[in-house]
Amino acid sequence: MKILILTQYFPPEVGAPQNRLYELAIRLQKKGAEISILTAMPNYPQMKIHREYKGKLYSFEMMNDIKVYRSYIFVSKKKAIGYRLLNYFSFVFSSLITGLFKLGKFDYILCESPPLFLGISAYLLNSIKGSKMIFNVSDLWPESAEKLGLVKNKFLLNISTNLEELLYKKSSLITGQTQGIVKNISSRFPDKKVYWLPNGVDLELFNSENKSSDWRSENGFKVDDFILLYAGIIGYAQGLEIILKTADKMQNNPKIKFVILGNGPEKEKLLHQKEIQKLSTVYFFDSIPKSSMQSIINGCNVALIPLKKLDLFKGAIPSKIFENLAMKKPILLGVEGEAKELFIDEGRCGLAYEPEDSHDLTIKIFELYNNTDLLKALGENGFKYVQTKFTRNIIADNFWKELIALETIK
Repeated sequence: MKILILTQYFPPEVGAPQNRLYELAIRLQKKGAEISILTAMPNYPQMKIHREYKGKLYSFEMMNDIKVYRSYIFVSKKKAIGYRLLNYFSFVFSSLITGLFKLGKFDYILCESPPLFLGISAYLLNSIKGSKMIFNVSDLWPESAEKLGLVKNKFLLNISTNLEELLYKKSSLITGQTQGIVKNISSRFPDKKVYWLPNGVDLELFNSENKSSDWRSENGFKVDDFILLYAGIIGYAQGLEIILKTADKMQNNPKIKFVILGNGPEKEKLLHQKEIQKLSTVYFFDSIPKSSMQSIINGCNVALIPLKKLDLFKGAIPSKIFENLAMKKPILLGVEGEAKELFIDEGRCGLAYEPEDSHDLTIKIFELYNNTDLLKALGENGFKYVQTKFTRNIIADNFWKELIALETIK
């Protein structure tokens, strides 16, 4: 079985889709599939081409026995819609050219969305090479872009909606990262096969028993500091202002500290806000490779999982949940809907607070800070929950069975 994974995002970039697709590719290859990756020159989230790829139109490398083909992408730190479209469509065009002239035929082409426009390349390659298209939806675009106010041009939104519907109709299988995405697509396209392909965690990599380094002491934190960690993209959707507002309310408790780790478009604004408010208990760190995250999670007490209070996010499951639970760290979840139902109500892996409500978050932080037994119990619950439902191996095993079943359909 030959599978091409077409994605704009892939390691050595750091991020949720990068990790998820790489881990899936490794496991499918071990099951006997021949996996190839067609991706862009690494640049995200800094929006700067990595030094060793700079100036290249095409690159080929082997990554853990997986063939990785990279093609040109236009990159700019400017946020205007025109620059975003250039970013997306430059890779649509270059990936199509690379796919046509550098790659052979495949049984399946799995396309990661967003960006939705990459589906154009997937659809054309699929048609020319006679493959079956699997369209993997990790975010309902353009719906999410419209509701977040990121795209307001009605013409662009209409074109995007038509493209979205075409790609769903032409797919042999649609996969959704959350049950909310699966339900949304199934309700609109009841005749299409839609499969839940969730995120997960590698328990060998994220293991609380492996303590390779003492990140806490190396960075000047004390043994009795109570550290709350946010690790991920620092973007608009995350609503990280709540962390600074909460830290401001808790300045009389210097032992409670907040770590924000990552990069993204909102980072400079938050750094400026920290300086204005003189928040000495808030610490910023840059993104690091996934392989180094274990020591940081080990060195913290609680994981913060915030999102903006929007109906759109009721179907969201932030990927950072899984790694923290695997490390037996309870979560403070500021996400309504599916994530709360799974990880708070069912898994009892942490406490939920009202999204964007710093007063409620402050109360929940004190609840964990003052109750070490509760802190430990929630951490143990989280580990058991991901161990039984959300390991990378379980997810790959189930998806492999789905591919085998799909292969029998003509």
